[in-house]
Amino acid sequence: MSVFVTVGTTSFDELIALVSEEASAQILRSLGYHKLILQIGRGSVKPKPRRSGAFTMQVFRYKKSLQNNIRQADLVISHAGAGSCLETLEEGKPLIVVINEKLMGNHQLELAKQLHSNGHLLYCTCSTLMETLQSMDLSALKPFPAGRPEIFAAFLDKVVGFE
Repeated sequence: MSVFVTVGTTSFDELIALVSEEASAQILRSLGYHKLILQIGRGSVKPKPRRSGAFTMQVFRYKKSLQNNIRQADLVISHAGAGSCLETLEEGKPLIVVINEKLMGNHQLELAKQLHSNGHLLYCTCSTLMETLQSMDLSALKPFPAGRPEIFAAFLDKVVGFE
């Protein structure tokens, strides 16, 4: 089983540093995950790819599309970017959104809270990610209605105050 972590085109060094620590790898292994793929965007933290027993970690900055990474993942951990959230939810993948508390004025929290209250994802901050991983029940997440981007666009307009 694999975990894909994405920060999109942004920099979220705190998240990348946290998930690449050995303590995080131990938690992921205990949950049955054996592969961690990190998309680090323009961040300054660039962990070295590694293999520890049956656990591997791969790292890259950008690709034209993250769709294959998302599709192949058993769990996606993402920043709260609307594009990353929508793409993951449309693929029907379990999603944990990690709020970047340094960007609190950009509506990420409102987006994550609403999608969480609708039952589509889990959300946390870097300080609570390990606890979220250990207590998560991914079977309780509800599928996101696929093929209806206009619903998401209307929701996003409402969250950011365009409506």
